[in-house]
Amino acid sequence: MNKEVILTMTDIDKTFPGVKALDKAQLTLRKGTVVALMGENGAGKSTLMKCLYGIYYRDGGSINLDGEEVNFTNSKEALDHGVAMIHQELQPIPHMTVGENIFLGKYPMKGPLVDYDTLYKETQRYLDIIGLKVSPKTLLGNLTISQQQSVEIAKAISNDAKIIIMDEPTSSLTENEVANLFKVINKLKSDGIGIIYISHKMDEILQISDDITIMRDGQYVGTYDASTITTQEIIHHMVGRELTNQYPSREFEPEDENILELKNVTSPNPLSFKDCSFQLKKGEILGVAGLVGAQRSELMEAIFGMRLVNPGGEIYIHNKKVRIENPKDAIKHGIAFVTEDRRESGIFGVLSVRDNVSIASLRKYKTSIGLLSESTINKVVDKEIKSLNVKTPNNDALIQNLSGGNQQKVIFSRWLVTDPEVFILDEPTRGIDVGAKYEIYEIINELARQGKAVILISSEMSEVIGMSDRIMVMCEGRISGFVEKENATQENIMSLATKFIED
Repeated sequence: MNKEVILTMTDIDKTFPGVKALDKAQLTLRKGTVVALMGENGAGKSTLMKCLYGIYYRDGGSINLDGEEVNFTNSKEALDHGVAMIHQELQPIPHMTVGENIFLGKYPMKGPLVDYDTLYKETQRYLDIIGLKVSPKTLLGNLTISQQQSVEIAKAISNDAKIIIMDEPTSSLTENEVANLFKVINKLKSDGIGIIYISHKMDEILQISDDITIMRDGQYVGTYDASTITTQEIIHHMVGRELTNQYPSREFEPEDENILELKNVTSPNPLSFKDCSFQLKKGEILGVAGLVGAQRSELMEAIFGMRLVNPGGEIYIHNKKVRIENPKDAIKHGIAFVTEDRRESGIFGVLSVRDNVSIASLRKYKTSIGLLSESTINKVVDKEIKSLNVKTPNNDALIQNLSGGNQQKVIFSRWLVTDPEVFILDEPTRGIDVGAKYEIYEIINELARQGKAVILISSEMSEVIGMSDRIMVMCEGRISGFVEKENATQENIMSLATKFIED
């Protein structure tokens, strides 16, 4: 059944210094439907949405909302016209209640005072609409990420939103939380609200969307019926080429030489990792799998000196016992760590690409009189940009203006110039599109081919199976077993991932 069009964006142009981010981009949204907005990182998806939401002012084109042309100059104007946006990185105020967060900036008043009775009564009404069973008086900081996201949806509804933009809404959610989010989205659709849904997860896109709009290099490629298009067709439209294999092939095997070994490493926190022992070989990609709460990241942070370990646990590099008390020690022993949260603890957003690449190896660039050699830094950084195919106008560009995939390549470059032997990669492709993922996979394979040892933590089962020589599975802080590549199936991994849950 055809549904009424509530939004059209036509021939939208946007140029930044040195980059044309949008070139005649288009989007159409129908009432009570979900349109997925897809494209590689850097395709212009977020820029297009920021033009709609009043964060950026477009250079050309028109936006038509409910039959009238609109020109929002800020997000408040967008909200006043019923357009709400839920960003990938939530920005809650944790010390305030759910109700206070929802009504922030528009508190109901009784004379000079906030009318809290009305505020919490109205909050409960919005929570009931989306089916979130928490008290309006609960501090937001006490909720899970999934619940905080639902509060953001309730906030959007409280603004009488006709359109809700969701940017990577499931990047930090478990399968059950994703299912709950989809129930909320279907409820919003039934109430006539239109959803613009940005995600790189193909299975989700095909499950929740009515229409799929694809962008490439800032341009509109086309809009397709989600019920008839295939995953391979989506990929082809996104990248402009066929990706016949999701994971690049490997023509080499790990060497029979241990680079890293752990013996009985235990956290002083009784709820964290305990008695963890494993070996990592030269040229090996060791996948690390486990359910939420398995303490995978925590164990890897301990190896990198970010967490304390109890006495008695031992770490060996090339069969020599080492002491790692902080990241500086880890770097000295040839360990690199790409963190899970790229924006929070990976990039230095206010610094340039050059600064982000060179920051972990500044001692290499000192002259004889102790000053930094700018020419040497530029030479090294430009070489890395070229080698990893980082899409940036120049090395002076702020890293926060790059796409997620290119930011991740810059982080890889930062560690490559330190010449480590062990790479710990925590969710290295989270929030990255399929084309950029493939490039990251090729970088990982090249590291292993060079004899580097790689630890790959991933919540995507297909990724950990497709990229690993061997898979270490964790459950509730313990290593529950190892799965060799030839036996790597979802069933075998899940069996180990739940091994201790009912102990």
